[in-house]
Amino acid sequence: MRNWRYIVYIVVISLAISFPFYAGVHPIHVATTILSLLALALSWDILLRGGQLSLGVSAFFGIGSYTTVLTHLNWEVSPLLSIVLGGLAAGVVALVIGLAVLRLRGLYFAIVTLALTFIFIVIVRNLTDLTGGAIGKLIPSVIFGGDPAMIYWLTLAIAVATIITSEIFQKTRIHFALTSIRNNEIAAKSSGIDIFKYLLFAFVVTAVIQGVVGGVHAQRFAFVSPEESFSLTFTILPLAMCLLGGSFSTLGSVIGAGGLGVLAEYLRLMMPRGHLAIYGLVMVMAILLMPKGIVGTIREQLVRRKTASS
Repeated sequence: MRNWRYIVYIVVISLAISFPFYAGVHPIHVATTILSLLALALSWDILLRGGQLSLGVSAFFGIGSYTTVLTHLNWEVSPLLSIVLGGLAAGVVALVIGLAVLRLRGLYFAIVTLALTFIFIVIVRNLTDLTGGAIGKLIPSVIFGGDPAMIYWLTLAIAVATIITSEIFQKTRIHFALTSIRNNEIAAKSSGIDIFKYLLFAFVVTAVIQGVVGGVHAQRFAFVSPEESFSLTFTILPLAMCLLGGSFSTLGSVIGAGGLGVLAEYLRLMMPRGHLAIYGLVMVMAILLMPKGIVGTIREQLVRRKTASS
C-alpha cells in the first residue's frame, strides 16, 4: 500500500491527541516532559545539520523561561502570549549572539555556546530587583489552572510544530545548504551558498523553539530560578536523545526522546543524584556501539542487505 506512511501518521497523531483520555495524571506528566525534550532534541539536531555543535540549549531555554515569567508578572501578559514572547526573546538574543559567534567552528563554537549558560546565570543572579536573584520568581497560578491534559496538548502542539519545522528543513533547499556546509564549507561557498546566512537562520529558529519550550516549562511549574531554568540537563538530555536515536534526521530524535525519556523519568525517581551519570554513560555507549544512532544503524544495515541481495 503506497499510503501506509500516512495511515501510520494518522494513527500516531490520533493516539497522541487522545492520550489524556485514557491515561492517569503521572503518565500525562511524563509524556509532557518527553514531548518537551523531544522539541529540544530536534532543535539541537537542526543546527547540528549545519555542522555546528551547540551546547547552549540551556541558555535559550532559560531566557524563554525568565521572559515568560517576567512579562506575565510585570506586564500582566496572558500566559500563552508570554510563552510566545519568551520564544521571541530567545530568538532576538540568538540573533545578536549569532552575529558574533557563528564565525567560530567546531570545539570553539561549542565552548562559547556552553559558556552562554553560565553567563546568563550570573546576569540573572545579579539583577535581583528584576529577576529575584538566586531565589527566583513565582507565578501566582499555573497555566490552564494546572490542568495536566491542557498542558499536555499545548506541549504536543509545540512538539508537532517542531517536527514540521524539522521536516521543512529536511525537504527544502535549506537541507542541501546545511548539508553542504557540514560536508565542505569551501565547496559550499564556491557553489554560491551564503554560509553565514543559513547558519544564522538555523541558529535563530532553534533558539526560538528552545525559548518557547522554556516558557511552557516556566508556566507549567509556575517558578523560575537560575539553577533550575538554566540547568545543563536541558542541554545534556536532548543531546543524548539525539545521539541515541540518530542525528541529522527527524525520526532519530523522536525515537531517542521516546526511549531515553521514559528511562530518564525512571532514573530521576530511583537515582535523583546519579541520573546525569547514566545519561553520560548512555551517550558514550551510543557513540561507541552505534556511531550513527539507532536510525542510522538500521538504515546502514538495510542498505547492506539490498547491496548483498543485488
